[in-house]
Amino acid sequence: MRQPAFVYLLRCADGTLYAGWTLDVDRRVLAHQAGRGARYTRTHRPVELVYHERCSSRRAAMRREVEIKRMSRACKLALIKRKT
Repeated sequence: MRQPAFVYLLRCADGTLYAGWTLDVDRRVLAHQAGRGARYTRTHRPVELVYHERCSSRRAAMRREVEIKRMSRACKLALIKRKT
């Protein structure tokens, strides 16, 4: 059985959105908050988790991350709004 993975969106302190994938959402968000996440979020802290979705595998999460990164900001905001 495959381990589930997750794709997520963070809202950074300056209002920008950051997309990523992980096997453990809580641990990854804490890493971003502590400055041990992606280079981008290190300089845009603090971050807030605004969206996440479960994927069937790492590969599926990576594909979904690419899809989300290609979306316009308006589409990403609509995705966030739909989830809440």
